[in-house]
Order: sequence, then C-alpha cells, then structure tokens
Amino acid sequence: MGSKPLPTPVTPEGRDGLAALLSDPAHSVVALDFDGTLAPIVPDPDSARAHPGAVPALARLAPRIASVVIVTGRPAAVAVRYGGFAGVPGLEHLVVLGMYGAERWDARSATVQAPAVHPGVIAVRAELPGFLERIGAWRGAWVEDKGRAIAIHTRRAEDPQAAYEALSGPLTELADRHDLIVEPGRFVLELRPPGMDKGVALAEYLHETSAGPVLYAGDDLGDLPAFAVIEKRRADGLPGLLVCSGSTEVTELAARADLVVDGPEGVVDLLNALADALS
Repeated sequence: MGSKPLPTPVTPEGRDGLAALLSDPAHSVVALDFDGTLAPIVPDPDSARAHPGAVPALARLAPRIASVVIVTGRPAAVAVRYGGFAGVPGLEHLVVLGMYGAERWDARSATVQAPAVHPGVIAVRAELPGFLERIGAWRGAWVEDKGRAIAIHTRRAEDPQAAYEALSGPLTELADRHDLIVEPGRFVLELRPPGMDKGVALAEYLHETSAGPVLYAGDDLGDLPAFAVIEKRRADGLPGLLVCSGSTEVTELAARADLVVDGPEGVVDLLNALADALS
C-alpha cells in the first residue's frame, strides 16, 4: 500500500522524536485525539465519523509499535462506535481513553471501565435548559450530553464566536457552583469534573506502559495538556513528537507543534507513512 513520504518536523526536538520512534518502534506509543484529528469536525458532533482511511492506517501501524491509544473528550463507547475501532484485525491492543481518561475501553476485553457520574454533572443537566433560556443564549447554543460531562456548542449559531464569548462567563459561574470546570474548545465549552484532562490521562497511560518515544497528535485547546506532557518528557530526556492536525481555529496548538498536517487526511497520511517506514 503506497503512501506519501514521511514529512520532516520543523523543530530539532521533533526530528529527534521521529528518529527515536523509527529506531525503537517496540517501545513507541502513538497517541491520538479523535475529533479533528482522526475524524473531521462537523456541525453536529453526533454525525462525526473517523476519516475512511483512519482505521486501515491504524491497523497497519499498530502491530509495528508498542501501542496505539486514543485520548478523547467523548465517552469511550461513543468514540469506539464513531471510529469503527471494535473487532478490527491489527487493533487487538487498541486502548481508548474517553471523557479525558475517566473512561477506558480496551479492545482485548471490548468493555468500558468507568466511575460513577459526578453529582455536579447531574445537577447541571437538570438546570442547563432553563439557565440558557434565562441568559438568552438558547437559540445560539446546542447542548451535547456526554453522560459524564455536558458540552455547549456554538458552531451552529449565527455568529459562533460571539455566542461562544457570551456563554463563557455565565457557564464558568454555573460550573463553579457545582464543583465542575469549563474546558474550552473549538466553538464548544464543556462542563466536566475537575482532576482529569488529556494530559493526566496520557501521562498515566505512558507510565503504565513504560513508554519510550511518543507521538501525540491533536487539534484543539483540550490537547494542550497532552502537549505539555510530551514537552515535560522531552525536558527529562525522553523523545517525543508533537503533531497538530492543522486548524486555523487553534493557532496556539500549531505554534507548539513540531509538525502540522492537513487535518484528519494529513494524519492518515502520516500514519501510513510511519507504517511504510517501519515495514
């Protein structure tokens, strides 16, 4: 199966990280966000599906490295379903860390491990419709109930950025009242329990697996904590490669990346190129 050549990272740290992954695949981990990285961003999150080439590329790459892990804010079972990850030859050891690590799905058992729902999420779920109506934001917002978190999207609003900014303060106050935090994203504000983010989830997984070189790819503000984990590991002498699934909406991530690719299609090309290089 042919693919595009491996791109060259723009930073020395990124070039070292890629070289380490290629020279030591048996200890290397590839960690990936889902929405915007493996799946194109769409106006309705329920319509999101992995890029058609994502699963074949992952199935080619996974047997050649130590592990592949998906780190997502979605519920783990939803990411597995929308990604089409279950029962795929080559992905027998895939792990999906959902809800920023609060949930875990392992391909080996095909089951999800998860704690009880935070009481603050239950309270916000009941309060939110009336709350949004009182502040006049109902028409400009769409609510996604993730079970263990509540996300308010403004992408469908007439002015998505203005709606996002108008909701930010009131939703932060609502979250504070119920011991939750607000996670900002691409035209989305997510209310969820504190103590877990993609950085915490990734760090725990890398420790558990005694990971060597790590590639992390993401597209959104929620991926910055995971970027910070790789940066900290690199400061400690552990190689890593930071990939931004290109977006003009989140320039901060692109500025910190070693490599910017053209959205999920570019991520798929990168995964295939890695598989070819390790063949």
